[in-house]
Order: sequence, then C-alpha cells, then structure tokens
Amino acid sequence: MDNGGGSSEAAAQPLEWKFSQVFGERTAGEEVQEVDIISAIEFDKSGDHLATGDRGGRVVLFERTDTRDNGGQRRDLEMMDYSMSRHPEFRYKTEFQSHEPEFDYLKSLEIEEKINKIRWCQSANSALYLLSTNDKTIKLWKVQEKKVKKVFDWNVHPEKAAGNGPIFGSHVSAIPKSYMANGGCGERNFGCASNDSIYAHAHDYHINSISNNSDGETFISADDLRINLWNLEISNQSFNIVDVKPANMEDLTEVITSAEFHPTHCNMLAYSSSKGSIRLIDMRQSALCDTHSKLFEEQEAPGTRSFFTEIIASISDIKFARNGRHILSRDYMTLKLWDINMDSGPVATFQVHEHLRPKLCDLYENDSIFDKFECCLSGDGGRVATGSYSLLILVLISLICDEGDLFTFMR
Repeated sequence: MDNGGGSSEAAAQPLEWKFSQVFGERTAGEEVQEVDIISAIEFDKSGDHLATGDRGGRVVLFERTDTRDNGGQRRDLEMMDYSMSRHPEFRYKTEFQSHEPEFDYLKSLEIEEKINKIRWCQSANSALYLLSTNDKTIKLWKVQEKKVKKVFDWNVHPEKAAGNGPIFGSHVSAIPKSYMANGGCGERNFGCASNDSIYAHAHDYHINSISNNSDGETFISADDLRINLWNLEISNQSFNIVDVKPANMEDLTEVITSAEFHPTHCNMLAYSSSKGSIRLIDMRQSALCDTHSKLFEEQEAPGTRSFFTEIIASISDIKFARNGRHILSRDYMTLKLWDINMDSGPVATFQVHEHLRPKLCDLYENDSIFDKFECCLSGDGGRVATGSYSLLILVLISLICDEGDLFTFMR
C-alpha cells in the first residue's frame, strides 16, 4: 500500500461476510457436530477481546491484533495524518473446557454442558476474568498469559548426526532452520485459564441471564422465576432479590425472560417478562424487590388482540445502552428502544418480522413462534443489531446523542 507520503491511502477492501455456526473450514457436505455449534458470544468493553462458548461446554478466547500492530493507543492514532483502513483482526488466544455434562440425581435430570451466557468481568493485574454459565452452574474464570520455557533436547543438525545413526523420537521436517546450543531453551506466551469460583445450587429452573454490576464486586443470575444476587468472592451464598413464583403454580401468569444491571448505577437493574413488560427496580428500596420503581409496556391497540398476542409479545432479550438511559428490547416481531424517563411506551419501534404475521398459525404449529432472538448495541450506541431467519442479521443505525433526544432507525 502506497500512501504517497501520507497524503493518500488505498481504500480498504470491503469485508466478505460468511455465516458459520462452528470454527474451522468445512468441506462441502461435511456434517456439523452438535457439540461444535456456537451458543454464546461476547465482546469485552474495550472490544479487544472476544469470547465464544459452544454446546460442548468449551470457551474459546480471541484477542484483537490490528490495534496493537498499529500503535493501539487512540492518542497515537489521532496523531497520524491518515486514517486507519484495516479491518479489525482477531487471533486465537486460548480455550478451555468450562462445563461438563452433569446429572441431577434428586430430580433425575440431565444437565447439558452447553454454554448459555458469557459475561466479561473487570480485569485486574493483567489478567482477564469472565463468567460462563450453563443451565444450572455459573463459573468464574481467570485467564492470564504465562511464559513457558521449552528445552531443546535434540539440537543436532541432521547432516552432522547422520554418522551417529538415526535420532529416535525426532523428525527432520520438524527441526527449525536455526539451531541452538544443547541445553538452550526458548520462551513462548500461552493463555492459561483457571477456575476461580463455582456458583451452583441456587436455581431450580434454567438460568437465562447473568449480568455484572458496575461496582465490580457483584453480579446477578436469573431464571424463569427468580433473580439472585452474588458476590464474586462468595460462591456458597446468594441473595434472592426478585421472586415471582406464586404460592400456587396454577396462578403463574408470566415468567422472567432476561435481566441486566444498569451500566453505571449499581443499585438499579431491569428485567423483562413473557408478557412483554420491562420492570426497573431499585435495590435500595427493600431486600426483596417485589415491587418495581418503573414499568415499561406498550398498550394494545383496540381490536388487535388474538390467540398469538401474548406469545409474540414475550421479550426474549434486553440490553442497556452505555449511557444508561435507554433500554433495547427484542420480542418475536419487533425491536424496541425505551427511554427510562418515559414509561408511556417505546420511543422507537422497528418491525423485524411483520412479514410473518400472516403465517403465525404455521409458525405456532412447528413451534418456530417460540424462537428466541437476542439484541445488542455498539459501544458508542450508534448501531443496534438483532437476528432473524434466512441467515439475516439486521444492523440498524440508532442516533443517540448524549442526552438521548434523537432517535432514527434505518435498515
């Protein structure tokens, strides 16, 4: 690439997007193993590290390399007289087995090793921390680089060793071009993962959400009926802060579908329900947050209620924007943006599956109407994304100024 003394620069090649549920190259017609399918993915706040989990209980970490190769610091990049045109590049860092299949003998229930959620914690002492969970057990992992020294036992050139007979246990093709004196050693950095804590036996139902608190000390885990508060350093005790289980299960009308802490206020969190509502709660009000401080829900238009109304209204995922004022929610049909200062209704709605409304009966028959879709926001709040069918990812532009006064959505 010739930048002409910094005055011009070749345009970056456009990214070529490919859909894949597994890592590695696959030949045409090659069967994908169930355990290799990716089930969770999460960037850390800096965007420099990426974690993925699969149905086999494994977690694979990647680190960004293009910023490091180009100075990495924002201040240094701003000093350059040309813009960076390279696309983000990530390389493999490490992987580890997070969960194993288990069996609950009391309930005669098999517990899958599939990773449901991954959340990054605050890093400390050049080590990375992350939480991973399957249906029942949450684990805290510490990942740090360690220098491993490798001693070279056979540092003999093959030509010089020819007169002494074959060198057993070595291969000529594996001998490097440069040779070190006998007894020499080389160093290489490896990402090593260790399990710091295990948070178990706190949920009777499948865990659907975990979320770190901004205080860096606590996190929540949620299932269909309860939300528990944990301290990262105390793995044998949690506090139940939300409980929607009725005295008689026949009176159950809604369940918890997603929960997330406020990004800056450590006392606030939000959770969504199968009835399409979002509740904002303040943990300072009481130990058991059985009442909410704000309720966000959209009123039904007169004459629009049908058999499928409650099913498609169920919220499958919520995310706070980084400014903490807005909440993004996803139900089966729409993607909605809410302002926590306006509980009268969403400030913006994007129709994702409106074209499927005439086919709701067929979707109900084959259970597709119960499919769950997630949503996410970019770090700067400038874009939101969600999934759909036919390998589609919808990326929308959301203009959110610091005060949150303007919203526009574009497909």
